[in-house]
Amino acid sequence: MSSLPDSPSPAVENVELTASIHFGANSTSLLIAERGDSPRVLDFLEQPAPIGRDIFRKGRVTRSTVERCVSIVQAYQETLKEYAGGQEIPTRIVATNILAEASNREAFLSRIEVGCHLEVEMLDDGEMTRLIYLKTQRRLEDIPSMRKRNTLVLHVGPGNTRALLFKKGRIFRYTSYRLGTHRTGEAVIDQNDLENDGSTIQRLTREHTRGQIEQLRFDYRKETIQELVVIGYEIQLLAPNFKQYRDSAMSTKDLLNEVINLASLTLEERARHCGVDFATAPAVLPALSINLAAAEAFNLKRVLIPQSDFERGLLLDLPFSGKVSDTFQQEVIYSAELLAKRYQADPNHYQYVAQLTDSLFQQTQELHQLTEHDRLLLRVATILHETGSFISPRAHHKHSQYIILNSELFGLGETDQQIVALIARYHRQSAPKLSHGVYSDLRSKDRTRVSKMSSLLRIGDALDRSHSQRISSIDVRITNRKLRLIAHGVSDTSIERMALRSKGQLFRDIFGREVTLEATI
Repeated sequence: MSSLPDSPSPAVENVELTASIHFGANSTSLLIAERGDSPRVLDFLEQPAPIGRDIFRKGRVTRSTVERCVSIVQAYQETLKEYAGGQEIPTRIVATNILAEASNREAFLSRIEVGCHLEVEMLDDGEMTRLIYLKTQRRLEDIPSMRKRNTLVLHVGPGNTRALLFKKGRIFRYTSYRLGTHRTGEAVIDQNDLENDGSTIQRLTREHTRGQIEQLRFDYRKETIQELVVIGYEIQLLAPNFKQYRDSAMSTKDLLNEVINLASLTLEERARHCGVDFATAPAVLPALSINLAAAEAFNLKRVLIPQSDFERGLLLDLPFSGKVSDTFQQEVIYSAELLAKRYQADPNHYQYVAQLTDSLFQQTQELHQLTEHDRLLLRVATILHETGSFISPRAHHKHSQYIILNSELFGLGETDQQIVALIARYHRQSAPKLSHGVYSDLRSKDRTRVSKMSSLLRIGDALDRSHSQRISSIDVRITNRKLRLIAHGVSDTSIERMALRSKGQLFRDIFGREVTLEATI
């Protein structure tokens, strides 16, 4: 069990502590830190556990790996007791998002719960994006040129690769690809000891990744990529070992030479050369090869590699990643606005409806009891609710749902994106029904969230029925039987009241209150 060289003695007194445990693709890790605005790491422990190798080789986590994870966490629990000194340390326990691809994921989670008396969260794509965003924000401080140049940040994970395009320090586009270190590594290895043949793996990796790398290049073909920042467990683990590595930069030529060198080694030699365990060693060559292929695709002469430890940074961010910062929310909204622009949605209409709907959300909080995260999802859905008109004005609500479900939206996980798509779909015409596929696939509580937010969007959309933005603001009065809307800035609301007769029905059905509209100048 490895630890920081200068870790303080356990049982730190008079200090609030927090801890994180992560079941990663290569290892299971524990980090203990002081709570505060700038948390100080007290201890970091990491033990190899080949979850990623198992999933992409066998489709499941093997029994031996499951039991190893249990024993590792049980040992970590003893460490936490030593630090706690009789107090309870708030601990967040999460598992890599690739666990979703394991056929026995539920059995894995249940075994940890029974063996360690812990409930494990499985990271979704939305939170992984938030974690990568937190890392990238620090890169803005480490690499000042990112605030001035077009920079592509590439995170090559065990199963997927995420690309974030920054223009002058602001996220301009986000895409993801089914291309990862373990997904690629296991795909090119057969069971005839090919994993020791590095040169063959290098060639097959090139062939296997070509299609996804070409898609990456195609997606950003209209952009002038000036810098490539690469982050990820393996490449950040290896970066300090590269002899040519200086000031966060490594030439593409030197990276190619490192790939060629590693390809000439057996798996055992690669592990020794890189100073990694055998759970990590098979992913090393694919990690470097994928990043090299991306750099070559954009004809870049160098890549920038953060010197920080990826796993340690992830664990340090885990207690805070669920809290969405204002900056992150603005990036999510900006991503939605870029998508709306691509499909030529009317910005005057959606911005106005978003303002009205947000006002409704805040003034009806006592009724709906939704969260700030729901408020963000409603805002995104409002921005995108008429993108379907790009395909056809007829049934455009269904086209909007299709576009949202099949687009990349920065910061949203799969369930979030489904909720946004459904809110947009239900802004007009039919109310939510269990016969509707995507809606029926959601959990009951998520279906309720969709219905609540859709009812608010319908009202906001009705208040701009004429697309003329006539109402300057609204006040809400809630009674036992009515939701009274008082519109300011207009004397005649006959058009809006007509629209509310149909669009207010969903709100009435859910909250038991008739929606009425009054005008005042």
